[in-house]
Amino acid sequence: MVSLDEVARAAGVSSATASRALSGRGHVSPATRQKVSEAAKALGYVVSSAASSLASGRSRSIGVITPDLHRWFFNSVLTGISDTLTRAGYDLTLYNVTSDPQLRREIFRAFLRRRRVDGVIVVALELDDWETEQLQGLGMPVAVLGGRPRQLPGMAIDDQGVTRLAAEHLLTLGHHEIGYIGGDQAFDMDYHVPTQRREGFNQALQAQGIDPAAAAARAADFTIEGGYDAAKQLFGAPGSSLTGLVAASDEMAIGAMIAAKDLGIQIPQQVSVVGVDGHELGTLFGLTTVDQHPVGQGRIAAEHILARVVGEGGEESDLPFELVVRSSTAAPAESGRSISEPSG
Repeated sequence: MVSLDEVARAAGVSSATASRALSGRGHVSPATRQKVSEAAKALGYVVSSAASSLASGRSRSIGVITPDLHRWFFNSVLTGISDTLTRAGYDLTLYNVTSDPQLRREIFRAFLRRRRVDGVIVVALELDDWETEQLQGLGMPVAVLGGRPRQLPGMAIDDQGVTRLAAEHLLTLGHHEIGYIGGDQAFDMDYHVPTQRREGFNQALQAQGIDPAAAAARAADFTIEGGYDAAKQLFGAPGSSLTGLVAASDEMAIGAMIAAKDLGIQIPQQVSVVGVDGHELGTLFGLTTVDQHPVGQGRIAAEHILARVVGEGGEESDLPFELVVRSSTAAPAESGRSISEPSG
């Protein structure tokens, strides 16, 4: 293994200067820094994380608490966090909070202190008062991604705004019979995302003088299979006249598109479908969506916590989203034919 002394000799500087040049701490001229960096690269020298931690007083690791490791959204957010931390020379320490209340309590009580980290990002997990106190007691930067708790910095998208935008897109195209697939009660615990998204859908309809209570709606579990089952119920209802459908997630929207195909319903000729997320499968299915940029959310959260770790602040911000129009939406057909009638 190449030592720091060997790098210093190759660069023609002292070991102390080489250490300052590679760590970024202390004054070193740009020319000297470049000379040391080139020598380290040529020799294959890797900075010792343990030595770096001792010198800086930091572990150069960020803890990330997430409630799920299997869903696409959480994987995408973790990708954005991991990429940003790696580029900054930080490790990621992952804590998966399961449905086991004892394990969840142990993570907040002991795990975060057992392996020292410089900051913590909590992903889409609503914290109770005791958990909040535990995080505050760590004495390090903490940020919540996917919610805005009262006592901790948070950043989130406007969950009403995303479905309002999706419904407004269909209304602007001329659709008036619009159905909705939202999350069921099991997903309403953390920051009430299903409730917020249904409220945004309702607001769009109310603004056009449409009674939201009259809109056909079904609950599902944010999966393709759940969206498929819910859409079959909506499309198969006797006398259904839906020409548009908003799903509170892209996976449910994709399930609805598959259900429509199985029922012989043409998209978008008979029914236009809009989702929310920006799922990677959306392009393949031609799905119009409100993209919430989950990888970008992870990057923003990581940049925020890193800025606070080095004492530069780190501003809270509303997370961006945008409508991406593809082939699953179009103006309604003028024939007024019920979707329960076979096509062509």
